[in-house]
Amino acid sequence: MTEPPGRRERKKAATRQKIAETALRLFLERGYDAVGIRDVAAEADVAVTTLFSHFAAKEALVFEQDHDFEQRLTGAVTGRAPDEPLMPALRREMQVMVRHCAADSAAPIWRLIDGSPALRAYEESMRLRHAESLAAAIAADPGLSQSMTACRTIARFVVDAHALAREADDPDAAVAEIFAMIEAAWEITGR
Repeated sequence: MTEPPGRRERKKAATRQKIAETALRLFLERGYDAVGIRDVAAEADVAVTTLFSHFAAKEALVFEQDHDFEQRLTGAVTGRAPDEPLMPALRREMQVMVRHCAADSAAPIWRLIDGSPALRAYEESMRLRHAESLAAAIAADPGLSQSMTACRTIARFVVDAHALAREADDPDAAVAEIFAMIEAAWEITGR
């Protein structure tokens, strides 16, 4: 059983959340390029060094849930029941993530990202990293016997499903359609 976080961890998490919320509010109000790191730190009432101890780059402020997203993807592989097939577990997790990112409340954030070359580039590098983590989790599963190339290919398809589905008119239907293709590709690799 996991112990609840201590006071110090709770304070760090609260500071991180405050910085991220402040940054996002400023970016949405003024535009991403018009807001500097010092502006965010001053508005959040933290030192610039404190901001950088929580976020490695300005772009990371927009993708505050990056680590959670990656953990959820790999957790769909490692946390599934021993007899549960891989693809339904990944599809279910992707469905939840796409619903969250396709919600009306997320639209201003995606417009912000789509309008900034720096944020689009950061998102692309983030997706590549997530795909590598997912591929490693799939390859490490003793019940699966696909090559690393197959694992990396499927992982890329799964991660890209997120962007494709969230942009679709019907995100749920898009996830279903995309995963039908991913499942077919996965079956071919097992032959």
